[in-house]
Amino acid sequence: MKAFVTTLFSLFFGVMVQAQVLNPEPVTLDYYLPDNVTYNSEIPTPSEILGSEVGEWHVRHDQLVNYMYAVAEASDRVTITEYARTYENRPLLMLTITSPENHQNIDELKEEHLKLTDASVSDDLDLSQMPAVVTMSYSVHGNEPSGSNAALPVVYYLAAAQGPEIDAMLENTIINVDPSINPDGLDRFAHWANTNKSKNVLVTDPNSREFDETWPGGRTNHYWFDLNRDWMPMIHPASQGRVAKFHEWVPQVLTDHHEMGTNSTFFFQPGIPSRTHPLTPQRNQALTGAIAEYHAEALDDIQSLYYSKESFDDFYYGKGSTYPDVNGSIGILFEQASSRGHAQESIHGILEFPFTIRNQFVTSLSTLEAVQELKEELLANTREFYQEAAEEAGDAPIKAYVFGEEADQARTKHLAEMLERNQINVYELASDYEDFKSGKAYVVPTNQKQYKLITAMFERRTEFTDSLFYDVSTWTMPYAFNLPFAELNRDYNSNMLGDEFSLDTFELNGELVGGEAQYAYAFEWDEYYAPRALYRLLGNGVRAKVASQTFKSVIENGAKDFDYGTIIVPMGIQDDPDKVHEIIQTITEEDGITVYELPTGLTPSGIDLGSGSFENLRDPKVAMIGGSGSNSSEVGEAWHLFDQRYHMPLSIIKSDDLGGTDLDRYNVIISSGYGISDGAAENLKEWVREGGTLIVFKNAIRWAKSQGLANVEYVEDEDDGEEETEVETRPYVKAGEDRGAEVIGGSIFNTKIDLTHPIGYGFNREDVKVFRNSTLFIEKGENPYSTPLYYTDDPLASGYSNDENLERMKGSGAIVVSGYGSGNVIAMTDNPNFRAFWYGTNKLFANAIFFGHTISGGTVN
Repeated sequence: MKAFVTTLFSLFFGVMVQAQVLNPEPVTLDYYLPDNVTYNSEIPTPSEILGSEVGEWHVRHDQLVNYMYAVAEASDRVTITEYARTYENRPLLMLTITSPENHQNIDELKEEHLKLTDASVSDDLDLSQMPAVVTMSYSVHGNEPSGSNAALPVVYYLAAAQGPEIDAMLENTIINVDPSINPDGLDRFAHWANTNKSKNVLVTDPNSREFDETWPGGRTNHYWFDLNRDWMPMIHPASQGRVAKFHEWVPQVLTDHHEMGTNSTFFFQPGIPSRTHPLTPQRNQALTGAIAEYHAEALDDIQSLYYSKESFDDFYYGKGSTYPDVNGSIGILFEQASSRGHAQESIHGILEFPFTIRNQFVTSLSTLEAVQELKEELLANTREFYQEAAEEAGDAPIKAYVFGEEADQARTKHLAEMLERNQINVYELASDYEDFKSGKAYVVPTNQKQYKLITAMFERRTEFTDSLFYDVSTWTMPYAFNLPFAELNRDYNSNMLGDEFSLDTFELNGELVGGEAQYAYAFEWDEYYAPRALYRLLGNGVRAKVASQTFKSVIENGAKDFDYGTIIVPMGIQDDPDKVHEIIQTITEEDGITVYELPTGLTPSGIDLGSGSFENLRDPKVAMIGGSGSNSSEVGEAWHLFDQRYHMPLSIIKSDDLGGTDLDRYNVIISSGYGISDGAAENLKEWVREGGTLIVFKNAIRWAKSQGLANVEYVEDEDDGEEETEVETRPYVKAGEDRGAEVIGGSIFNTKIDLTHPIGYGFNREDVKVFRNSTLFIEKGENPYSTPLYYTDDPLASGYSNDENLERMKGSGAIVVSGYGSGNVIAMTDNPNFRAFWYGTNKLFANAIFFGHTISGGTVN
């Protein structure tokens, strides 16, 4: 049967072969292009610029860039702009392809097109005279390269094809091509695939090195983030530039080209109907289904296997195929079975790289055909989306949201920044409202064109039509930032609106209260960038202490109460006072920290500045375990936090190297994985015994417990130990759904924090919202002081969780501190740095790093 299938596919697809053979002649451009079309010879072909045929090698990003610029130079149909740079300084490009006549009026066409989003004027537009806009975005995952490689023949075809059909399409369509969404990942993978390719023989054995990337792989960006989860949060420069381009045009359709497992076929949306977000109009799904018919016909013509309405969903609005759905567009996901190299055995025969490229090319063209024929319906969809949003906003009971944290301007402003990047108007709170202070809070009126997206970002949802999710089930943004917020109904009026927030004027405001200190400086730990400020001091050899008790101190023109976690810098013990003054000035100017000059060590109340209740701090020397057994995203999130926000070095040590590493260089080690050898474990144990702080979260807790490092106990099921009950039989077909319903794919939960504990320093309310995407539950520690964070008895704040998991979660430990020799092991059940937009729990992580060694031995498990 296998031989028959292989033979059948060889007959159908030409480039699919039966076995490992001498490298065949590379396919030519004709393999991809439609028949019976003539091409402009003045437009360079990919091989003329690359020096090889499309699919012969994996294209590097620099080659891709060179080709795109060459085509733009040669064609009056194509213009090219650089919209951002990656962390590794690679350019991100957008090609705009349309008729030369449209290019001459492109600004006017864009202005007219954006009127579709303005409900007050959109009825006046003549849709029959407007071109539709399509954005085609390729390979957000770097090791899913058939998309970016398909961009080569797509751009060639659009620039070079001749005839009345292409002329009509370009007259009626403006096509934006993003040839590589993730250049850093694409280059990482291309390097791997090309350097492991045999020159004379196509090695198709799935066990071969070519198909087994080394950790962390090429899927992600420089910091190992999945950029396909960043469309709405826009943490990364690539995403910020890309989404700005999206809103510059608001296309009718956006295509998102991916790959999946080698033994799969080809997927196109719609996804599973029951897993579409309720805010997405049904009309969106109907149009997606209508477009799907064009993909089916195109793939039928080349005899490619495909499927739809399975596996994938349209729920989380942070993905490339769903963000358009809440912005008046149609997002379409394509998933091609991946060769993961140049040719690999699969259940359908040998899957070659050119075949994967051709499917992406063909469905790119079928998208354009569908947009041509459904142009007015698609334009009407955008217009009606914003008209309906305006009508719903006018009738909505929630008139505005207010949010803000008086003690932390950075988290408050970063949420305002995120909203503004999503084209949401945000205003300063003009006057105090309940607990929200003017100048410290912002207001978001709901009666604006982004009403649906505002609702999606602020809503708390706990009821769902389906219990399975491809990604997270909730993303309530004020919870992600751990910010107080309120819904305004009849209380709202326009007089509450102060100046509009603008990215152009975004800044953090710190100050030095008093003058140059002779005795001591002090700053509280509330502000988000307090860890960065402290590291500026400690990393430069400045001696600092942290308050484990509250106190009141004399300051300029009065006195001030200082909270747990206040940092003091006594001047009498410094080696270079002038350097200290200089760093303090930088902290006030760049970190948004208010620093106080303290003229005396004698305090009106609480501890004096020379008290032993001020703990000495050490310069954190931090390493994180990476490599095999570690989740690269979790390691990358920590790396990004250290590098981009705290400006701290983080050594990432492969787990395989841990046994032979001199750990005395470090005083904090972090792990979120497993798979550490026995020899490495003994090395790590000795290091903790000597006073190191080990931070473990998620899967690493299991490993630390198995090694006797983490003194924690798992929460057992209620029926454990009871007599067996009769098994309820279930239909076989329901097995996947039943197992999926037991998973916490990503939800938000209520926890309570001890504000007096070093882990709780800088928090101002006991209520902390945490993100969880695992079912690891641990009991509170036996020592009553060892659990600084635990789940409440009503844990679900937003998202999906089944009743069994909620029952196990109630009152369980979220952070438990164990003692081990002279060191501490801090176990966190959840990732405090999730996707870098979970600002609200970053401080739990920072506190473990900076203050973990100060946790008293009598308070640990």
